[in-house]
Amino acid sequence: QVQLVESGGGLVQPGGSLRLSCAASGSIVNVNDMGWYRQAPGKQRELVARITRAGVTNYAEFVSGRFTISRDNAKNTVDLQMNILKPEDTAAYYCNANIFAVPVFRWGDYWGQGTQVTVHS
Repeated sequence: QVQLVESGGGLVQPGGSLRLSCAASGSIVNVNDMGWYRQAPGKQRELVARITRAGVTNYAEFVSGRFTISRDNAKNTVDLQMNILKPEDTAAYYCNANIFAVPVFRWGDYWGQGTQVTVHS
């Protein structure tokens, strides 16, 4: 069994900052790419940022240098530092990871339960 647990969401004023954290646990052999996605009401889930095991990052255009993704391979964690938040960043944020686990002995995509970020004055 593999679990991804997010934390760090909340309510923040426009221009503020939040840091999201995600920890993968369970019968993990290896973790490949990790990332953050978001889904606003009535919209499709979209990529926010991804990071490879080697630390290569990829960001959605709307991030525009405001967010930073990082990971700790030893702890199987991925963080998202979000600065200069805007009302349009309001969404449920989901952690995603590509994990090789036992006893299934194959790579699979795993998701967290989501954490709500609300940007409102």
